[in-house]
Amino acid sequence: MPAGLYRTLLTVAGAVVAIVLAIAISSVAIIAAGADPGDAFASFLNFGETPRAVVNSITTMINRAVPLFIAGLAVAVGFRMNLFNIGVEGQYRLAAVVAAFVGSQFSLPGPIQITVIILVAAAVGGLYALIPALMKVGRGVNEVISTIMLNYIAINLAAFLVRGPFTGERPKGQLTISTPQLPESAWFPNFNFIFEMFGLPAPRGGGLWGFLIVAILLGVAIWVVLERTRFGFDVKASGLNASAALASGVNPKKMIIAAMVLSGGIAGLIGLPEILGDKHNFGTNFTPGLGFLGIAVALLGRNKPAGIAVAALLFAFLDRAQGPLQFADVPPSVITIIQGLIVLLVVIANEITTRLALRREERRAAQLLSRKTPVEVAA
Repeated sequence: MPAGLYRTLLTVAGAVVAIVLAIAISSVAIIAAGADPGDAFASFLNFGETPRAVVNSITTMINRAVPLFIAGLAVAVGFRMNLFNIGVEGQYRLAAVVAAFVGSQFSLPGPIQITVIILVAAAVGGLYALIPALMKVGRGVNEVISTIMLNYIAINLAAFLVRGPFTGERPKGQLTISTPQLPESAWFPNFNFIFEMFGLPAPRGGGLWGFLIVAILLGVAIWVVLERTRFGFDVKASGLNASAALASGVNPKKMIIAAMVLSGGIAGLIGLPEILGDKHNFGTNFTPGLGFLGIAVALLGRNKPAGIAVAALLFAFLDRAQGPLQFADVPPSVITIIQGLIVLLVVIANEITTRLALRREERRAAQLLSRKTPVEVAA
């Protein structure tokens, strides 16, 4: 069996076993909570009884997966360089509030308006990620510590901005505070026509976020950059062995800065699907925690865009089930338990499968070497 196919089958088998084990262990937690595991897991497949309910459930899942996918990509870029960009949470929150405010201050044709907002968000996220990169390169500060501390600064700075200089007019009776409303030219078109093509009703609210297409293109671009370019090779080489990379002409310090800025730039886009596709502003009810979830999504997807997409859909599928679980009298905390178990067990399974594949390659190399004559070995 070819080595690539063997490794792929091992990875898939490890993931399946990890998910089965996570379900088994979660069943114990469900029983401890006084609920029936059968009813709980049946709730995961309950998308509704009417076509509109099914469409709304699918839309909710995909809309949840889009920012998780972008967050996973942001974290994965850092991981490829052996950098732990824990600051994705702060980077996307700060980028979101700045981009929402800047986008509300002018009105241009739709494509230009949206492009400017995207560029502003990416620039803010990248510049904020530049701070820990410079601290690591210049003073050797561990990026885990610096990004965690910068998270607190960014989150509180974003809260100050939305309540202070970036505050928009608040309608009477509205409790949330937000930036000014974006003009309609900045509203990203939805993809509700996909459901209508199949004769299904359009989903409620903002519908299926059109930013999905940007996320897909971003995933393809990141795959090409990391897997098919010299830059991607230099990033991976610098992360594996900085001394060897330096000896081959690659500057590891420049790669650290480039990888962190790219990671932060991607992180800056995490909040845009919600801002451009639904709320059209940044408010105190803005969705938090996507940056931290991105770490789990990247680990589960093994830092590959395709794997991250699957992991994001899995997390979104589990999150969507919180409503049906409540009707089945199952605590929503079960979702968090399952997510944590899946990530933990998949990481363990990945480590085991990697070692098994490595041992297989070592045995094959030893067998090939044993078949050669001393003259062939010397040559």
